Amino acid sequence: MQGWLVIGLGNPGERYEKTRHNLGFMLVDLLAEQLGVKFKDQECRSLIAVGLIESTQVELAKPQTYMNLSGEAVACLLKSEFRSIQSMIVVVDDLALPLGKIRIRPKGSSGGHNGLRSIIAFLGTEQFIRLRIGIRPEYEIEDTADFVLQNFSKSEVERVEKALQEGVQAIQTIIREGVEKAMANFN
Repeated sequence: MQGWLVIGLGNPGERYEKTRHNLGFMLVDLLAEQLGVKFKDQECRSLIAVGLIESTQVELAKPQTYMNLSGEAVACLLKSEFRSIQSMIVVVDDLALPLGKIRIRPKGSSGGHNGLRSIIAFLGTEQFIRLRIGIRPEYEIEDTADFVLQNFSKSEVERVEKALQEGVQAIQTIIREGVEKAMANFN
């Protein structure tokens, strides 16, 4: 029986844990917590947790390859006959979206995101669902590489937590009712 694979992108290690670039990890951590499961398995250089949304099996994955090499882990995970790109959701931060805004797309370019760029390069396709969470502040950013590796400010935390909750609901909607319904409800 084929379930869903939800991949949160981020960078491993305590140093990056609460940074803007780790929103993908944060979202799958929240989903795991709500499903009552823990990341205890390792496969394809990824931490894996397995739970159920209603009666559908959902695998949550956090690649430990660092953002720029996410495609290695994702391509490896998709080699299993029990997984497919059609039932895969990739969760990433997005500098093009305002802080706290979420956007679901059934396919698309990397939009300059190194994790998505790596996945597209390894899979040879842009045809996979992605959920993007905005991190763009209301002020000008001088060094984007530095910015994405900073922790959220106190004033941003509430919006980020709200976006993560919405993201979890969006993923549940995709799995239960399809990507079109989720896009109509959350974009």
